[in-house]
Amino acid sequence: MRYLAIFWGLGGVFCIIGSAVFRLTPYVVEAYSDQLTLFQWLITIGWSVFMLVGEGYRGFQKQFSPRVVARAKYLSENPKPLHVLLAPLFCMAFFHATKKRKIVTWSLTTGIIILIILVRQLPQPWRGIVDLGVILGLAYGLLWIVIFAVKCFGGGKFEVDPEVR
Repeated sequence: MRYLAIFWGLGGVFCIIGSAVFRLTPYVVEAYSDQLTLFQWLITIGWSVFMLVGEGYRGFQKQFSPRVVARAKYLSENPKPLHVLLAPLFCMAFFHATKKRKIVTWSLTTGIIILIILVRQLPQPWRGIVDLGVILGLAYGLLWIVIFAVKCFGGGKFEVDPEVR
């Protein structure tokens, strides 16, 4: 059950985020298939850097990715059938987390859903420009989930609070 918790938890989170990258890619390809203006290229560069730093580094590398791995480790050491069954959601801290963590998780998820609805209304190439930044941030986050997982389960020192209740 230990390995199932790890692989289903981390694999499920990876698939959820990877699915978003996969679904957004056609909009990016479409946006960049036409000639962009200098202004649009400048916005692309600025937005991409902003998303890599804000979403990728600050959001994923510093917070989400290490916590996901820490929660997978906790789940592997304390497996409960329902928690293992819902391991991706457990690892993302939707339940069996501190009150603060659940509030943050559910608030961020709600905010992201609202942003998705709004971005879908943007015309091209603007939607593709926004989606490129999102893809970069998400891909960066996926990379750090892998790095932390290797560090944690490969025998390295990994001490991150899983924020469980």
